[in-house]
Amino acid sequence: MNFAALRAGSGLALLTSAWLGLAAPATPGNQEPVPARAIPAEPAQVAPLTTDEVKTALDAALRWLRTQQDRDSGSYGSVRETALVLRAFLASPRGYHISDGPFLSRALENLLAHQQADGAIAQGGVNELERLNQSLLSYAALALVDEEPGLSARVRLAKFLGIPAENPAPATEWTREKALRYAERKLSSRDLEGVAWMGYPSAVNQTASTVIRLSSAMGHLPKGSKVEASVAPLPALDPATRERVLQARARGASFLAAQAIEPGQFGFADRPDAGITAMVAGALLSVPEPRPDEVQASIHAALDHLLSLQKEDGSIHDGSLHNYVTSASILALAKRGSERDLAAIGKAREYLQILQADEGEGYDASHRYYGGVGYGGDERPDLSNLQLALEALNVAGLKEGDESFRKALAFLQRTQNRSESNDIALVDAGSPVRGGDDGGAAYAPGESKAGFAVLPDGTKVPRSYGSMTYALLRGYLFAGLDRDDPRVVAAIDWIRANWTLDLNPGFDGAEDPAAPYQGLFYYFLSMGKALDTLGEESFLDAAGNAHDWRAELSGRVLAMQRPDGSWLNENSPRWWEGNPVLATAYGLLVLDAALPGEPGY
Repeated sequence: MNFAALRAGSGLALLTSAWLGLAAPATPGNQEPVPARAIPAEPAQVAPLTTDEVKTALDAALRWLRTQQDRDSGSYGSVRETALVLRAFLASPRGYHISDGPFLSRALENLLAHQQADGAIAQGGVNELERLNQSLLSYAALALVDEEPGLSARVRLAKFLGIPAENPAPATEWTREKALRYAERKLSSRDLEGVAWMGYPSAVNQTASTVIRLSSAMGHLPKGSKVEASVAPLPALDPATRERVLQARARGASFLAAQAIEPGQFGFADRPDAGITAMVAGALLSVPEPRPDEVQASIHAALDHLLSLQKEDGSIHDGSLHNYVTSASILALAKRGSERDLAAIGKAREYLQILQADEGEGYDASHRYYGGVGYGGDERPDLSNLQLALEALNVAGLKEGDESFRKALAFLQRTQNRSESNDIALVDAGSPVRGGDDGGAAYAPGESKAGFAVLPDGTKVPRSYGSMTYALLRGYLFAGLDRDDPRVVAAIDWIRANWTLDLNPGFDGAEDPAAPYQGLFYYFLSMGKALDTLGEESFLDAAGNAHDWRAELSGRVLAMQRPDGSWLNENSPRWWEGNPVLATAYGLLVLDAALPGEPGY
């Protein structure tokens, strides 16, 4: 066989196949043939899938893939499988980078360890056609790598293949109809733990290939339903009295109890969601006893449903958002506190401790995500999830000074714009990223949902914003820092300078007037819980004005309650606050944080 001619004649065609997520066609000498998975020609009944639903499915599949890595070698199996998994992460809507963690950096190291003298990347001992096939799959993965040593390896590999080293434009095979049919078929055929796909030659190969193709189809799927909101200033507030708060909570609880999709299950429209169910259960439990019969029945049904979702590893979830649901469930179950609840909480606490990104997952203390926790694993931790996990661990009885709190401190510091304690030094789209000095906090190390401030020299600084700065403050207190620690002082000073109950401060509303209203109820909840933990009943802003924050925060939330007892973020539906069930749960939880043990309204 003239291999050079083979490369020249079929390399680009095979590359196109690899780019679409398909391996080379099976041949007599190919040891791991992967049959092409063509879109069926016959019409199919397609459910109205949206990009939001597909993205959730992709997150769950990637999380499953993450568990398949051999931590000693960094591989996900063969060279073929490692290349496919690497590409699946990098091509996914989350846009992972090699530096996000050892689940990618170690995989890249493993792949590059198989690069041969002529530039090919393949396992030793395979025939020439299979060597070409594995090299093409590796090239498709390396084409998405934007940092060394992947860049140099790609140049050598491209030379071997006889193709340009630049990133090729992905081929487009999708129409809206094909994308919908493929996504519907794949989401309904997940047969491995309900999140991944079995197939030849392996579940890893099949799942990674499916993730790649679903990711490429995303741009042709209908977007999630967008709620158009007219932005208007929030209604004027009056400091609340205790009696008004209790009345508002009763009305909100009555609204929530009537929203069950199935007994004890709450969510969006007709779709139950374990995370929302846990939030609703915690919110209903904030209503003092004796509770109305329908409220009490909803509480017990919801908590029993959450207990039924607990897995062998202690996690509580319905297939996604493992940390979020487990943590919220702990907070709700602890309020009921039956013997069965306490046993479940103990198992869930152990799961959260294992979930933290640390040495057990290959992170060392210098990694930007060390000590963090994400929505369901260690793929990309964030401060919002870490705050929730720390609160759950605290409620579950983890003692101050525990190793989990100590590790969290490293992550917390890297979200704070305080250069004395933040050692972040990253590159984003060619520009350096580092922490600032205003004392506030961003969403994650080097990342902010409020965007970046760009300095004259081009350096990007993640913008601090309100909900995350309160989350940081509370995280520091859970981690055992005292009120006079300079990191705590810096966070409080940012809060003083940005004190407001009218928006989520830190977002730029110049281009998008709705931006400062994003996550508004979450901001109120973070504020209430942080100030309650801090223990200051009167809070001074930067101008020296004293605020009875309990009365003012409760008054703000009461002013936004709707006639039917519900709450809704009418200026921005982002982060699920356009769902009155979740927004009402937030409203009740805010009132709970501002009220306990404080009769002095």
